[in-house]
Amino acid sequence: MPKLKIGLIGCGGMGLGVHAMSHATDDRVQVTALCDIIESRAKEGKKKYFHSAKVYTDFNELLANADVDAVDICTPNYWHSRIAVAALEAGKHVFCEKPDAVSPEEVLKMKAAAENSGKVLMVMRNNRFTEASVYAKDYIAQGKAGSIYAGRCGWIRRRGIPGKGGWFTTKELSGGGPLIDLGVHMIDLSIWLMGNPVPVAVTGAAYRKFADNDLSDSVHSKFGDKVEEGTFDVEDLAMGFIRFDNGACLQIEFSWASNIEKEKHFVELRGDKAGLCWENGSLKIFSEKKGKLTDEKPRFKASNGHMRNLRNFVDVVLEGAQPVFVPQQGVDMIKILDAVYRSAESGREIRLD
Repeated sequence: MPKLKIGLIGCGGMGLGVHAMSHATDDRVQVTALCDIIESRAKEGKKKYFHSAKVYTDFNELLANADVDAVDICTPNYWHSRIAVAALEAGKHVFCEKPDAVSPEEVLKMKAAAENSGKVLMVMRNNRFTEASVYAKDYIAQGKAGSIYAGRCGWIRRRGIPGKGGWFTTKELSGGGPLIDLGVHMIDLSIWLMGNPVPVAVTGAAYRKFADNDLSDSVHSKFGDKVEEGTFDVEDLAMGFIRFDNGACLQIEFSWASNIEKEKHFVELRGDKAGLCWENGSLKIFSEKKGKLTDEKPRFKASNGHMRNLRNFVDVVLEGAQPVFVPQQGVDMIKILDAVYRSAESGREIRLD
């Protein structure tokens, strides 16, 4: 089988972290090009992982390379859709880190470009690929939880602001704070487990209370490059409420900084036969059996959702496998996030239907 030749665009922590490791250990993949506006980062990737790869500082030049079949985008959020559209128009398959885009207009451009090109477009949804998530999905699909009618999800940190003053906290580049950074993960997992109902209305609130606070207790605060006296014009806490076309609802909460006990990320779903609690990669199930309330806690081996997600992309492109993610799900996600921000500004519910 011919190898999938990938150009890795963005050689920061994510690009040279799990993405590079996945490609370097997949016999079906060959990384033929590396690109970063900081050339030394791309050269580091060449030296460490991909010795024969060409190095670029301009992604347009990489896209002109006929020895690239697909691109893997790991840049700041603002560039996700712009590079993806250019790559699709250049005839490349695209895998992109989350979030899909920074606005509904941009994510719709991505979807249209994928449809027009006939190429594969997938965006990172790594939490769908953990052992606990796969088990929960199958449990629900078998009807064991009954009808999922409500839930709540979040990713909350006590102190964990990434790249303070840099692109993470600059709205023009990031699209927002913890809602767009962390919200994609848990909102997506919730909706996927619920069977992908269509969002129809959103209410939200957002706050910025820790822009001048430099305390940290989270490893995640080390992400990104900090900039002294830089920009901080995004929220550090967002909360909201989503209604779906099937009558179900979902509460959401995402923070980089809050006065809480400890960091956690979670999805709780309420079914009329059973409830499920996914927290920090573990799973608990609450149901009734033989007239008694019961709790179950399945055990799982540790798994790398990021790597499994990237392998699914390769499966789809090379072997025609069923994609776990389709672009319309990205459109729905970005519309939700945008609606939370618009609701927070207006103080009103935002209709999506």
